[in-house]
Amino acid sequence: MGHHTVRAENLDSVRLDVWLWAARFFKTRTRAQEAIAAGHVKRGGERVKASHRVKVGERYTIRIGPYEWQITVAALSDRRGPAEVAQTLYHEDPESHARRQAQVAERRALQAAPTKPSKTAIDRARLRALKRQQRAP
Repeated sequence: MGHHTVRAENLDSVRLDVWLWAARFFKTRTRAQEAIAAGHVKRGGERVKASHRVKVGERYTIRIGPYEWQITVAALSDRRGPAEVAQTLYHEDPESHARRQAQVAERRALQAAPTKPSKTAIDRARLRALKRQQRAP
């Protein structure tokens, strides 16, 4: 068994806050607990507690900022690993993924074009970086 594998042996359920942390939806368990308490994580449309035991096959809706994931639990883990491993812990509904990608594209389109002062600042930063590269041995 490699160093970065999903730890599923002897796990028939895991606390929801631990699983969300292991699946990398939240950076810390505390943030996961706060989101759960605020009602941003739901199972079957119902609020759940951080101590809720997650089981394979359960469906959850997770809201983080303006984005929402609808997922099905595929595997259990109580350890946080690399993102590639974390993504194997769940399957996202295709509609959920498409909706989130559309939101991302919409948010990018709504961003204002850079102003003259911000373009100047970007140009200066690029010039400084280029000069540093030229000075480096």
